[in-house]
Amino acid sequence: MKKNLSDIYFKWVIEKPVWALVFVALVVAGFSYHIPKFKLDASAESLVLENDNALEYYRKISKVYGSDDFLVITYSPKKDMMSDEVLADLKALSDELSKLNRIHSIDNILNVPLLNSPRVEIGKLATDIRTLETPGVDRELARKEFLESPIYKSLLMSPDGKTTIIRVNFKRDQRYFELLYQRNDLREKINSADFTANDDAMFLKAQKEFRAYHASVLDKEDHLIQAVRDIMDKHRANAEMFLGGVPMITTDMIGFIEHDLETFGLGVIAFLILMLSLFFKKMRWVVLPVGSCLITVVVMIGFLGLMDWRVTVISSNFISILLIITMSLIIHLIVRYQDLNDGNPGQNQKQLVKQTMSFMAQPCFYTSITTVVAFCSLLVSGIRPVIDFGWIMTLGISLSFILNFIFFPAALVFLSPEAPGLGKDSSQSFTLSIAAFTNRHHKIILFGSVLLAVVSAIGISKLEVENRFIDHFKSNTEIYKGMEIIDRQLGGTTPLNIVMNPDQKYFDYLKEAEQSKDEEAFDDPFADEGDTAEINYWFNSNMLDRVEKIHDYLESLPEVGKVQSISTLIKVFTQLDKGRKPDDYDLVLIRKLMPENVKDSLVNPYLSKDANQIHINMRLIESNPNLRRSDLIEKIRHHLVEELKFAPESIKFTGMVVLYNNMLQSLYRSQILTIGVVFFAIMFMFMILFKSFSLALIGIIPNLLAAGTVLSLMGWLGIPLDMMTITIAAISVGIGVDNTIHYIHRFKSRFHEFGDYRQTMIYCHGSIGKA
Repeated sequence: MKKNLSDIYFKWVIEKPVWALVFVALVVAGFSYHIPKFKLDASAESLVLENDNALEYYRKISKVYGSDDFLVITYSPKKDMMSDEVLADLKALSDELSKLNRIHSIDNILNVPLLNSPRVEIGKLATDIRTLETPGVDRELARKEFLESPIYKSLLMSPDGKTTIIRVNFKRDQRYFELLYQRNDLREKINSADFTANDDAMFLKAQKEFRAYHASVLDKEDHLIQAVRDIMDKHRANAEMFLGGVPMITTDMIGFIEHDLETFGLGVIAFLILMLSLFFKKMRWVVLPVGSCLITVVVMIGFLGLMDWRVTVISSNFISILLIITMSLIIHLIVRYQDLNDGNPGQNQKQLVKQTMSFMAQPCFYTSITTVVAFCSLLVSGIRPVIDFGWIMTLGISLSFILNFIFFPAALVFLSPEAPGLGKDSSQSFTLSIAAFTNRHHKIILFGSVLLAVVSAIGISKLEVENRFIDHFKSNTEIYKGMEIIDRQLGGTTPLNIVMNPDQKYFDYLKEAEQSKDEEAFDDPFADEGDTAEINYWFNSNMLDRVEKIHDYLESLPEVGKVQSISTLIKVFTQLDKGRKPDDYDLVLIRKLMPENVKDSLVNPYLSKDANQIHINMRLIESNPNLRRSDLIEKIRHHLVEELKFAPESIKFTGMVVLYNNMLQSLYRSQILTIGVVFFAIMFMFMILFKSFSLALIGIIPNLLAAGTVLSLMGWLGIPLDMMTITIAAISVGIGVDNTIHYIHRFKSRFHEFGDYRQTMIYCHGSIGKA
């Protein structure tokens, strides 16, 4: 079987190279047609775990209390904030923004309710609410309220009063969420034990519909955000402004990905051309390797376009890595060809190419497979873009092996053999000097390796998974500047939410209350509200006192910025009533008399309609050097359970902080715990290839040291493990294993000739060591 395959290969590639090149050309042309379909994605889903239960809970809570689907404009006027010119410009800016499609509402200092400018009596809440746009409003009192009010402090205006924000709320795209939930429901179904082939077909259809609609949504958001920026540009003469928010980050990150694809792709190609020119000094050894690399990349991009496989910020570097791995494969083929040419002067070109491919087929196949195994370590992360990167590299390496074992020999056959000795270059003297050092100081090398292993183990133990989201961006980008202002002056950036439900005793009480519901009836016109006040869990003076303790505790934490909860309402009405906290009767009146716009600000985002669930929102200060998300969440949970005596099952953390933290913790587990499995699999393949346990062990140890050194260096330097750096170990293992296989394969073949380890090592360093 093996002989038949090799005979077919040599017949159609070496003996009939024209047909082989025509085949490659057709493949390249076919996939090139789909390159325009190649798409990028930087949605919020790319920052979280795909099957994280917390993600589904987050979406459920966002539907009830509001989502993160909004833009924030920081506005720092050149004149006084309360001057006529500034307020007029703010009004004009807001009006222009409100006319854009998909905009639901605009929140700013102009339209939020003022309760202390001057103080509004509780009984007149329905009639006496003012805004900054109300004629005759006292602007200085309003400024004081924005700076000191429990509602607006560090929310709408910075402590120095020089910066405010405009919140641009998007309309909820019902069609998007319908398709999203449909896809997720079917995904859960096909992962269950009772799924059918029909379910699988329905899932693929739902996935396709969601991806198509998602792409259209991204296009619309791109145009919308550009429209927002165009409007901002008209007003920049009056104020310094920065744009922020998840939709804007998504759009800008797509731009960053496009830039990375162009910059790193072209940069790597230029570097490879330079290095090939310096090392080989012949046009053929520049054109053929670069052509091989470009063929692989073009086909891979076309394949991703054909399959509608979106590239994310993580997988955007696949082009540069694929170029390097493909180049490594081609260089090993070139070096072997030159060795054969030097040892067999005057031999026919077809025979030289045939011998080259025959000898290199097995090691190249195993290098490709082991590199694939290294990248497969990314598949267990549970993070969709990291998984996609693993699959993209797996497919790319496979394509690289197949296409270049067709294109390279078929093209090389048309060239004449080189004059013997041209393969020698300055790199050989360098590798031979390494061989001489190894020969003289092998004990020092062994001792150094053990020392490096110990240092690496200590460094790995220092690895952290905490990192600031803001640090992913350069300080001169609008994302960074906007996040920095909000973080430092407007109450923090990253949202963390606590959702609290009643404990089991309350549900038992509800059953008893339901049974006695019809025993008595009241004619009191306030009976309905009174009953509600009696049976709801949170909106009563006793429980609100406990909520206030939570609120005050969270505000006392240095890592936490602005905190908002139903306790904010109580603090405001305590101020309005000259320091007297509202009792249960007052609470009934407050809910009855409160106007809808005040409810929308102070109640609805923090209390469910039946008042049996509360939603506490806080924003974390990302610039705090002591911020440790996981530790902070556990610290808060411990305080609520141990100090404030809430039932653990009644507390649920949610928000982007939780989702991002879950992703980071998964990165740590997948990187550290699975790397042993990867090396075990690679060693197993080494044993099959080399048929020797000792050789397999010798081959795996340098790769363990290489990967360990990379990870330990990150630990020693304090570089956190995140979505970008998780790929480093896989890349170092993948490339390192390639070189190991080629070296040991050549060593084994030459040891039978020399019969001496040292002499064989010197030969291999001077030949395959150059590659």
